[in-house]
Amino acid sequence: MPNATSTRRQFVARTLASTALLAAARPLASQAQAGKGFQLGAFSADVTVPAGHGMMGGAWLSKSVADPLFAKGVVLTGGAKPVVLVSVDWCEIRNDAFDRWRTVLAEAAGTERQCVLVSSTHVHDAPVADLEAERILKEHKCAGTVCDVEFHEVAVQRVAAALRESLKAATPVTHLGLGQAKVDKVASNRRYLLPDGKVAYNRMSRNSNVLAAQADDGDIDPMLKTLSFWNGNTPLAALSNYAVHPMSYYGGGEVSADFPGVARRRRQEDLPNVAQVYFSGCSGNVTAGKYNTGARENRVVLAGRLYQAMAEAWRDTRKSPLEKIAFRSVPLTLEPRNDPVGFTVEGSKKILVPESKPFAQCLAAMNLSWRKRAAAGQPIDVPAVDFGPAQFLLLPAEAYVEFQLHAQKVRPESFVMVAGYGESAPGYIPVERAWEEKDGNLHDWCWVEPGSEARMHAAIEKALKG
Repeated sequence: MPNATSTRRQFVARTLASTALLAAARPLASQAQAGKGFQLGAFSADVTVPAGHGMMGGAWLSKSVADPLFAKGVVLTGGAKPVVLVSVDWCEIRNDAFDRWRTVLAEAAGTERQCVLVSSTHVHDAPVADLEAERILKEHKCAGTVCDVEFHEVAVQRVAAALRESLKAATPVTHLGLGQAKVDKVASNRRYLLPDGKVAYNRMSRNSNVLAAQADDGDIDPMLKTLSFWNGNTPLAALSNYAVHPMSYYGGGEVSADFPGVARRRRQEDLPNVAQVYFSGCSGNVTAGKYNTGARENRVVLAGRLYQAMAEAWRDTRKSPLEKIAFRSVPLTLEPRNDPVGFTVEGSKKILVPESKPFAQCLAAMNLSWRKRAAAGQPIDVPAVDFGPAQFLLLPAEAYVEFQLHAQKVRPESFVMVAGYGESAPGYIPVERAWEEKDGNLHDWCWVEPGSEARMHAAIEKALKG
């Protein structure tokens, strides 16, 4: 059987084959024009929350900073409209907070809101941003707090300022780089089979269950992908993407970008002049639980494994001329969940009382925020950037990994990078099998009705195929 490295190289070779043939058929003068007019600005800004800020939607409050949080991204110009790809070391960005990020960054980039693709890395020792939910909590004089509205605006403006500065120093982009590598012993699906064949869904980010550790990885995407941008032979930016819940240990109040943040920082040290951006893939049902007990030393171990895959994907990178930056966005409508306890408007309002626990209040407020958006008829944008031999697709919320795998099947000849945690208002977006098998993770943090799978598939297919 071919080894993993040869298989990866064969895939990248197939992905670039048509591009290479076309390039060989063109006159040299035409090849020299490849990428003409395309430019890239890379930006980074600190978005670390202050002490006392709500973490993971108000489950606890921040106390100290283990390592800072960043928003890192690129702005690409030269297509029909500028496109912004940005990854934020926050747990989630939802509803009007998500729109605020896109609106402000669009103004800074001179583009439209739909062309700003904002993704959260989904680390849990970080905030959830939902401005309407916070307003609801304040109106009901609740103890719970999701986010600091004033700090949120400071963070957004800080990122916008960094984006504007990056445009002043924008660099021509002539080539696209594609690379991928298998990540060993990090991701595992929450779902696994017990020895008697029964299904269990209790493999969390940290795990001490022997059966969960012994079971196989389950449905995952084992590959880390790196999409890079070059000016001739000079690399400018590397966008890496892997599908796993990015937590080793969490919940003690230490702000952290966790093991992806450590791996990204190591790659930045390796290549100081190449902007390193990390996107979490669709991983609502994928964690490090098979390989992580939650011991503090595991953060460095998991980071090392992710780092090795980043380095190998870089070594595996193959370049081709950048000839297009096309953009498509598809509207997606998902139905709000109507379970009577905690998910209807009436049920949520009953929780917004002093007697309720603060985190329960936060969950109720986030549900009301999402339902307000849905009632207004505002769809979720599902955007895709088409670079020719590669596509970058952003999916909403905690989409299950099956949606990422489906996207890759839609364009099997291409290099499809799928980021999750875009508009995160819906929470978990499961496949139908999870409902049928009574996935225990859907008791909360899932604000959509069953039936979302078909709608997600339709949006993915339209965004990728046009």
